[in-house]
Amino acid sequence: MIESEELQEGQLIPSERELCERYGISRMTARQAIMELVNEGVLYREQGKGTFVAGKKVQQEAARLTSFTEDMRERGMAVSSTVLEMEVEPAGPVVARFLRVDEGERIIRLKRLRNADGEPMALETSHLLYDVARGTLEVDMSKSSLYEELRRGGVSISHAEQSYEAALVGEADAEVLGVAPGSPALLIERVTFDAKGRAFEYVRSVYRGDRYRITSVLRV
Repeated sequence: MIESEELQEGQLIPSERELCERYGISRMTARQAIMELVNEGVLYREQGKGTFVAGKKVQQEAARLTSFTEDMRERGMAVSSTVLEMEVEPAGPVVARFLRVDEGERIIRLKRLRNADGEPMALETSHLLYDVARGTLEVDMSKSSLYEELRRGGVSISHAEQSYEAALVGEADAEVLGVAPGSPALLIERVTFDAKGRAFEYVRSVYRGDRYRITSVLRV
C-alpha cells in the first residue's frame, strides 16, 4: 500500500482489524508485520494517536565530516535550529576526557534542537573549548552553522572521530523531538580536531531513528 502510494507519508494506516479483513490474515500476523515495519522505520507510532507512514530517511555518508547545516543543505532541505541552552561552565570528567583537558577547565556547552524542513531531526549538545569558541557567544546560533562560525574565527577543522550507537529516546528528549518515549534513535558521539591535532569539540547528538540513517562504502 505504501509502495503503490495508496498510503502517503504522514497518513494513518488501517487498523489491525481492517488489515485482517482485507488480507485474510490473523490479528497476530498483522501486529507482527506492523511491528517489523516500525522497527525498519517504514512506519512510526504516536502514543494515543496510532501508527503512521514515515517519510524517507535522510542519509549521511559515514566517511565525510560535515556539519548538520551542511549535511541538510546538500539534500535541499531547509535547516532551522532552536537554542535550548548555551552556557559557559567547567568541564566535567567525561567532557574533560574527550577534550583532553583538565577537569574544571572552562568550556562552552551549546544544546540545540536541529530541524530539517520544519520537522525535528536531532537533539545536539556540543561541548567546545572556551578559547576556541568564545566568539560564538556573541552570535545567534539558532541561525548560524557552528562550523562556519568557527572557521570565521580562524579554526582550521581537520578531522573527527565519530561513533554510532543504537538507542531509545528518553522521556525528556522525546517531548522535544516530537516522538513517543522509547522510540528508536541513533546516538552519535564525535570528537573534532583542528589542524594542529587539538580536540576542540565533543558533541553528542540524538537523531530520530525514523528520519535518519548512516551509509558507507566498503572497499576491498
